[in-house]
Amino acid sequence: MPLSVSTCQKIDKAIAKYPAGRKQSAVMAALTMAQEERGWLSPETLREVAEYLEMPPVAVYEVASFYSMYHLKPVGRYVLTLCTNLPCALQGADAAGRYLKETLKIGWGETTQDGVFTLLQGECMGACQEAPVLLANHQRMCCKMTPPQIDALLVQLRTEAAQKERHE
Repeated sequence: MPLSVSTCQKIDKAIAKYPAGRKQSAVMAALTMAQEERGWLSPETLREVAEYLEMPPVAVYEVASFYSMYHLKPVGRYVLTLCTNLPCALQGADAAGRYLKETLKIGWGETTQDGVFTLLQGECMGACQEAPVLLANHQRMCCKMTPPQIDALLVQLRTEAAQKERHE
């Protein structure tokens, strides 16, 4: 299935930010938009992005495989990335990670059976004073994540997932 017209229009806006003949400069934006549409970057999606940007598929794969925000295998509707670097670890990230794994009944890099959550370890998110820090879908930063805050977030995201599923 080709990328949607809407996603292609967004990619075109990103391409327009670069000089003529430099479509490939928009590869990260294009990958992000394709992933937002599809949930992950399958080999087919990578080829579509490569064709759209007139790039060799291997060059697109190299970018997608280098950065941790791109997913080359299916993930849950919500990707929860917990910072496990030293400042967060010293302020409770280890305990938050254990709590998340116990609550979701999955390990790092795994997805819940219902497909709602994928749990990842992350590198510094630049908010050490707010530790432990968790990113939801690489966009929403959640700070000072203790068990009550984690529980509230999981309830909120499960509710959102259920509402989205009803509308799909």
